[in-house]
Amino acid sequence: MLKRLFKPRPAQLAGRELYARVVAQARVPGLYTELGAPDTVEGRFELYSLHTYLLLERLKGQGPQAAETAQALFDTYLSGLDNALREMGVGDTVVGKRMRKLGEAFYGRVQSYEAALAVLPDRTELEALVARTVYAGTDAAKVTDLADYVLAQRAALAGQALEAIVAGDVAWGPA
Repeated sequence: MLKRLFKPRPAQLAGRELYARVVAQARVPGLYTELGAPDTVEGRFELYSLHTYLLLERLKGQGPQAAETAQALFDTYLSGLDNALREMGVGDTVVGKRMRKLGEAFYGRVQSYEAALAVLPDRTELEALVARTVYAGTDAAKVTDLADYVLAQRAALAGQALEAIVAGDVAWGPA
């Protein structure tokens, strides 16, 4: 009976699986070797955030099950950031402040990606956004290639069945 009472909801399980797939995709070597994303804490944060955003965008406005899965994905994303900070040795008294800043940064990225994607096919805003976030302070020579990657991932997600995604199954395209 207790197992049944404390069993995670399907959306929670799907959100965890989607986040695991975000992490795996954000760690694909080609993002760093071919597309020149910096292999730094900041660079990885940007790629985790970008892939999380793309999934959240795909789930947005797709009904209650998609909304619950999106919330579970976001909650797992935040938990992952919290765990990463603690593993890096950030003290308990500072974690809350850092998490607030990271949360604000993520929400800023969401607004910026929404604005940049809303003006497509003009890619100027998307490329500028990728340059100032993913490539911040580094060589942004591959910004056009990473913008191509973002649009290809977005199209790949749009072509996948919603039922599969809300079940935690997502297939990313190549980097």
